[in-house]
Amino acid sequence: MDQLQALLQGANRPVNSLPVTSRYYNVGNSTIEDENGRNIIYLRRRFIQAPEKYTVLQEYTVKEGDRLDNIAASFIGDATQFWQLADANNVMKPEEMAVAGNKINITQPAGSAGF
Repeated sequence: MDQLQALLQGANRPVNSLPVTSRYYNVGNSTIEDENGRNIIYLRRRFIQAPEKYTVLQEYTVKEGDRLDNIAASFIGDATQFWQLADANNVMKPEEMAVAGNKINITQPAGSAGF
């Protein structure tokens, strides 16, 4: 197959339009055919690594009024990365983490060296 054919065929593949910082960026797409023969594109399941696989940089004690997005902004540098803290602390509902007195492991961002 020549390069032009490869380029043209590649144009028919779904494009991941998610931002690089999305928790679903590396998940990938799959398709399923419905009863009418139409292909439905969907995101595949996202698997989270076990908390012990993360490299803990420090432990943070949540203070009254803390919000997880602000904690992420302080430690990761991006408020939208709060999900990385939830993943690393094995929490399904991130709002459960932002309770005064809770201890949160601050870890290296997903995909960093050490994983």
